Amino acid sequence: MESKNLNKHISGQFNAELEDIRNRVLAMGGLVERQLEESLDALASLDAELAQKVIDGDHRVNGMEVSIDEECTRIIAKRQPAASDLRLIITIGKTITDLERIGDACVRIAKAALDKRLNNQQPLLVSIENMGRHATRTLHATLDAFARMDAENALELHKEDAKLDKEYEGIIRQLMTYMMEDPRSIPAVLDVLWAARAVERVGDRCKNICEYIIFYVKGKDVRHTSYEDMEKDLNM
Repeated sequence: MESKNLNKHISGQFNAELEDIRNRVLAMGGLVERQLEESLDALASLDAELAQKVIDGDHRVNGMEVSIDEECTRIIAKRQPAASDLRLIITIGKTITDLERIGDACVRIAKAALDKRLNNQQPLLVSIENMGRHATRTLHATLDAFARMDAENALELHKEDAKLDKEYEGIIRQLMTYMMEDPRSIPAVLDVLWAARAVERVGDRCKNICEYIIFYVKGKDVRHTSYEDMEKDLNM
């Protein structure tokens, strides 16, 4: 297996550039993780001020994506990286796209917290809060796997998306029952439904990042590949 550490180059400056860009991705990941935690807190407590803070902070996530992407383009043009260095830059470019989309999901959750119709629908929020905490733990672990470029851990985390999908399906059934029993609740339930969908998408994005980590370590694109086949690839 290739070394998970960054290769040493004749150019110390190139090493510094690669390390810097990885650190910037982790800083972006930390910001997105905080956005997710705060959006879920805002929804659980219907805290409009905290929700607005999340919404207003989305421009920082967007700005980090743009600046890191520009740096990736500059490195490719200037250094013409090959082999694992090029895979690292590709991995970073794809990862920041998914992190930005998790940021968008946080905004969707925060906007639901601004809906005053949810003030009398607190029971609806319990299941989504539990699912949200699961998504938060998964994101944190995924960022840790990225920091260490740990393909084995990424493979294990890849399975968390299926668990989040099952939780999401359970919430959908619960919300459908709620709407049938009380049609007046439909507008509020729809907001909760969109928020639940946003949390489910966080799991999808984490799964993608795990696949990028495996791509970097093994040099093989494992998108649309079964868990069993990915496991074989890692052990080959």
